[in-house]
Amino acid sequence: MSQLKTMQDDNVPIWLPRLAVHGGPRFLQIADALQAAMADGSLKPGDRLPPQRQLAAQLDVDLTTITRAYDEARRRNLLEGRGARGTYVAAPKVELTPILDLSMNTPPPPDGVDFDDMLKQGLSQVLMRADNELLMTYHLAGGSDSDRKAGAKWLAPMFGHLDYRQLVVCPGAQAAIAALILALTEPGDVILAEPMSYPGLRAAATQFGRRIIAVDADKHGMLPEMLEQACRRHKPGLVYLNPTLQNPTAVTIPELRRKELAGVAKRCNVRLVEDDPYWLLADAPPPPVATFAPEQAYYISTLSKCLTPGLRVAFVLIRDPHERERFLIALRSFALMVAPLTAALATQWILDGSADGLMEGVRNEARLRHRMAGDILAGRYSGGAAGDGLHVWLELPSYWNSSQLARAADSAGIAVTPAEAFATGSGSVNAIRISLGSIKDRGRLRAGLQRLSHLLTQRPESFSAAEV
Repeated sequence: MSQLKTMQDDNVPIWLPRLAVHGGPRFLQIADALQAAMADGSLKPGDRLPPQRQLAAQLDVDLTTITRAYDEARRRNLLEGRGARGTYVAAPKVELTPILDLSMNTPPPPDGVDFDDMLKQGLSQVLMRADNELLMTYHLAGGSDSDRKAGAKWLAPMFGHLDYRQLVVCPGAQAAIAALILALTEPGDVILAEPMSYPGLRAAATQFGRRIIAVDADKHGMLPEMLEQACRRHKPGLVYLNPTLQNPTAVTIPELRRKELAGVAKRCNVRLVEDDPYWLLADAPPPPVATFAPEQAYYISTLSKCLTPGLRVAFVLIRDPHERERFLIALRSFALMVAPLTAALATQWILDGSADGLMEGVRNEARLRHRMAGDILAGRYSGGAAGDGLHVWLELPSYWNSSQLARAADSAGIAVTPAEAFATGSGSVNAIRISLGSIKDRGRLRAGLQRLSHLLTQRPESFSAAEV
């Protein structure tokens, strides 16, 4: 293996940039420089890197910065350690899954959080403190008292103090939405939603024989006057809102509009399902709609978008005890309970503060990825411009339509979601949703966004009929 020989006069490797004061964290600048050097051939597989102490002295940074840079490079599969022999540039790994998936909204892996250790520690605490028999049996009450108290703590940023007995613990937000539809509506009933809305709502409504009717929206979300007209005309069983960093448009409904929508719900005596998975990822979001219409609103908060989908835990705020019982009966018809072990793990993480640390890491990583997307896509996308949440809504140039673009992207090894997947009415918009968290490696995400940006500069006629 070759010893790294490419050095500048001041003995700093030529692959390293001059560290910029405003260039972001220094360890990331170093890791990015390593990745760029491998891409342009300045560093090759088998090259030995300088010892960490030596490089720290050369760059006039502390040893921790170099350690974090090398750790980040290892996370990207750029480096490999060989014990006492040192650290070497790794050979490229064979890519078994070539598709760059920008279609699934999942939290990005946060930098600086050892998720494996967090999982082991959390499960260890659960198994040490819990009755193992209770972790392996049926739970019919919508969560234990401990689970619901953890839910009350999780929802405290939105509502302040809550009576934990008003909460139900569910196996994910999709199950909560389905159970609310079953409990609160009848076959043939109308559900009102925005023109672009969460596909899981449409799937559940169709399965249960309910009709979704779209209510017009603008850049601030659903229009209150159009909601009132629709309520008086269709007498809906439910109104569905996803008011914070909306999926897919990334719009956050401002506080005044939330109050107006709550006022319509009160005047028309209609129930609101407030599906709010991204509230904790947003920067200074307005209070939930449920705070302005507590008697009308049913609030859902899932851990899947803030922590990890594998927990399958969501908290549902239902203030009326009779409606809570109706909800539980509906939920048990298809999803008897949350798996007790994952519920106990979620509770442990919330109560010991691990969940807050993980969520903060997800939030920071998501904002970094938003900045990356903004730089690469040159301001093409709308919604979420502040850099919050897990996705962006990309409006397409007129020469592309969203289905064409999605097919062409797929041919280029990129999965995106076209606007048609979110449409609740006959109309649509010319846009795609790009999810920023599903690709674990930041370098691969950058490559996918760059490939997509290049695709947008071309025209459909550049591709074969099969591609578009």
